[in-house]
Amino acid sequence: MPQAPDQDTPIAELHRLASASGLRTWRLGGRELLPVVQGGMGVGVSAGGLAGAVASLGGLGTVSAVDLRRLHPDLWASTADLEKEPDARERIDAANLTALDREIRRAKAIAQGRGAVAVNVMKALSAYEQYVRQALESGADAVVVGAGLPLDLPDIARDHPNTALIPILSDARGVQLVVRKWEKKGRLPDAIVIEHPRLAGGHLGAAKVADLQDPRFDFENVIPQVQAFFQTAGIEREIPLIAAGGISCREDILRLQALGASAVQLGTAFAVTLESDADAAFKRVLAEATPEDMVEFISVAGLPARAVRTPWLDKYLRIEPKLKAVAHVKKRCNMAFDCLAHCGLRDGQAEMGQFCIDQQLGHALDGDVGKGLYFRGAGRLPFGNQIRSVHDLMMRLLAPPASPSAPPP
Repeated sequence: MPQAPDQDTPIAELHRLASASGLRTWRLGGRELLPVVQGGMGVGVSAGGLAGAVASLGGLGTVSAVDLRRLHPDLWASTADLEKEPDARERIDAANLTALDREIRRAKAIAQGRGAVAVNVMKALSAYEQYVRQALESGADAVVVGAGLPLDLPDIARDHPNTALIPILSDARGVQLVVRKWEKKGRLPDAIVIEHPRLAGGHLGAAKVADLQDPRFDFENVIPQVQAFFQTAGIEREIPLIAAGGISCREDILRLQALGASAVQLGTAFAVTLESDADAAFKRVLAEATPEDMVEFISVAGLPARAVRTPWLDKYLRIEPKLKAVAHVKKRCNMAFDCLAHCGLRDGQAEMGQFCIDQQLGHALDGDVGKGLYFRGAGRLPFGNQIRSVHDLMMRLLAPPASPSAPPP
């Protein structure tokens, strides 16, 4: 059971400051949480260290499930060089499931019963169902699924009725589809992340890059439309909404709660904290990026994505037309484990990206500025280019402007 915060702990202070700021807490699976959710960021950026730190302060921390073996020297040493072995995929998947279990337990140990720990799983992953089942079995408080419609999530989680299930969607039409499908399976989402494609980082919930500017994704449109659907469907106030994308200050949270959101989700702001599981160079790339450095493109997963224009990405975008012109089906995955169910590079699909996403994200995790792919949200960061702690970030987001406890900018 979650522990009630003692009156003199940092989590109690944050609750007092949030209340003084006019912010509302929200409930997930019987837990009262501060209205701040840390988004899932792979590969290895948001693992047990970051997720646990956020949960320990009363928020919802999130472990990103994809390729966590990179954070564990023993698992990486036993699988990094697998190529032509017939069981390479099975061994790599097994190592990643072991790593996911370790990171969930690490996060929960840090949290010590406070807040909540979620696992983010991309629907586009080939091992999607395996990751979800491992998250459930390892005791995650919630499973969050994006990069596709998780219509089968209630079936997979049927034996875990107390684990919160949270889809990531971007418009009211997607919400209505998922809720109606889940209703037929006897379950409703425990919360829904409404992610704005024009503002968020990483893979984005739109069909193509040109759609990112569509006003149907604006929070001012989506949230009231979703609430109207809930009211018509007779489920008003049963499903909390979490707004994601472009949030950087207390005023943003107040505005979105006034619209009807229960909480907000931030990714990049947490990626650059001291507790982030990524390399220090990774954090500097994200923190020092300017709006002019941001670029949108089609990922190898076939989805629009937003990242920092680093040397590798700049070169890739220059030669992308040539790569697409010679796209062809490959005999095997570059990394031997087919991380995506549908991969533009492996499957020779010219309309999709033509690079190995796991390899490039792995370089970013290691801080290789020349070779890495650095996903980032479009908004400004709460502390500019400073690398600060999770506690400082939570204070900045929740404390009243005149609070003497709030850290200086």
